[in-house]
Amino acid sequence: MTVTYPRKFQDNLSARDILKRVVSDRELHLMTLNRYRYSEQRSCKDLTEVIERLDGQPRELIQDLSHHIAEEARHAMWLTDLLIDLGANIGNPPGMPYIDEFEWLLDKNTHDPKTNLDDSIIAAMAAINITEKRGCEYFSAHIYALKQAPQTEENIKIRETIEKILPEEAGHVRWGNRWLGKIADKSPEHRQKVEQAKRKYAAIEQAAYESGMDITLGAELRRVTRLVEVANTMPLWERPQYLMERLPQALLAPELQFTRIQAAQKAWQRNPQEFMEKFVPMFINGIKKSEIETQKTKV
Repeated sequence: MTVTYPRKFQDNLSARDILKRVVSDRELHLMTLNRYRYSEQRSCKDLTEVIERLDGQPRELIQDLSHHIAEEARHAMWLTDLLIDLGANIGNPPGMPYIDEFEWLLDKNTHDPKTNLDDSIIAAMAAINITEKRGCEYFSAHIYALKQAPQTEENIKIRETIEKILPEEAGHVRWGNRWLGKIADKSPEHRQKVEQAKRKYAAIEQAAYESGMDITLGAELRRVTRLVEVANTMPLWERPQYLMERLPQALLAPELQFTRIQAAQKAWQRNPQEFMEKFVPMFINGIKKSEIETQKTKV
């Protein structure tokens, strides 16, 4: 069975590239931790909805999902306690958080468990699996960045919290792989469905990941491109409706405009000169690895 991994940001920046920059900026660091908290907390709600849709079957999966929820709730609790100890914000993150963007990109009109339980399980497990892989990638890169950073009391406390979370997230990935493999082994048709679902949800996850980070000029058109990439993983007859339901918001992107304004205001308030020298060129030219590396050397 094909192994699917999350891709780099714009096929250019790795999680380590990004987290090294994040860890060097306390405000950005705390915002990132709060986004982790929000995602862990929100996943409890989303997993509960999966359990309710499955309506008690299969019993083994319902049991596994209930344990999964307990662990995600524990991660949210640890991160909330950490942020409160650090005097940081624990409000809803600005803009369109990753998990909200992921949900917006989902096609919820397919895979009714009452008509086809296996298809519904495949869709749920493929979606959970790819997001958990992204979480592992980020937590691992975050720990690595913190080990390279100054060993302050705050950085150590953050690293120890993430180190508690990562093993359980890795366990979620292994659990998802087992369930998808178990379903794929039922028949060649099931294997084909699993592979198609993995491609589809990998495209959705990548689109959600990039949309949450890309605020530079032309981001709206890149959102549309990613939306088309998601649609291309679907049967031909499902694509037109999926695109028409999401194209207007992708093009107008009100959350993107709001996030741009907020980012510009903060950059200007922190350092007007840096705003002109870094923020404006980055907004116009887009985020490139070479530019990030240049910024790192100046931090």
